[in-house]
Amino acid sequence: MVLSRLSDVLWQERRLLELLLFKLEEEQLILTSGRTRWLGHATREVESVLEQIREAELGRSIEAEAAAAMLGVDEDTSLLTLSQHAPSPWDELLRAHRDAFVALTSEISQLANGNRELLAMSHRATQETLMSLQDTVQTYAPHGLAPESDRSAQLLDQSF
Repeated sequence: MVLSRLSDVLWQERRLLELLLFKLEEEQLILTSGRTRWLGHATREVESVLEQIREAELGRSIEAEAAAAMLGVDEDTSLLTLSQHAPSPWDELLRAHRDAFVALTSEISQLANGNRELLAMSHRATQETLMSLQDTVQTYAPHGLAPESDRSAQLLDQSF
């Protein structure tokens, strides 16, 4: 019964990690399309899934502690150690959960890093575009201070 509850919580967490991966891919598609109108919504959805994962992690830790106590191992032991001490078929199922977590975490990490890079490139491109609206793109004078600039009014195309 204890291992069954642990497995149920692990399945729930796996589904949430898969949902996070999906939401990150959505975010990346928005970023690469250049149509960032829905970027705020996509980011909020990612944050919502992350909150659900945090809650699921609490449930997992409670069930993992109960399983560890039942198996006679340390309470804060890893999923791999639990799988090594669990009877069949739970040993294979817990190992499969662990392997899936490792794979999903790796994919999520790569995708999140890619999204951060895309956001940084977009930010730099926006800054460069705004700077090009000025007479000069010089940001610092030779003595290390910002050069004085002409503060005259400029027109900005609203479709920009």
